[in-house]
Amino acid sequence: MPALVPMLPAAFNFRCRSLVRGTALVLASLAASFLLSGFPNVHTAWSISFAALAALWGTFETLRCLRLRWSFYHGGVLLLLYMDVIALTMIFFLLFYPYADWIQ
Repeated sequence: MPALVPMLPAAFNFRCRSLVRGTALVLASLAASFLLSGFPNVHTAWSISFAALAALWGTFETLRCLRLRWSFYHGGVLLLLYMDVIALTMIFFLLFYPYADWIQ
């Protein structure tokens, strides 16, 4: 008799699509970028680029969950993708703003 192996949730299985994994990765990257940049006194920190790469990966994970036919699920995934784009915009702003001396 084979040993029973407990199944992992889809969020921990990288072969399965998971909205939770993608959304959590993007929101955690946004929080990390705020902490790493020293917001509201933004300073240069190259380590924010790791948060940006993680957020891009989370956006790709969310994008994998789209379906071809429209449904309310498809609309919800689109809303999460819009949230990802806004979070990516904020992360890249925190990454590049200290280098733009002409804005200050």
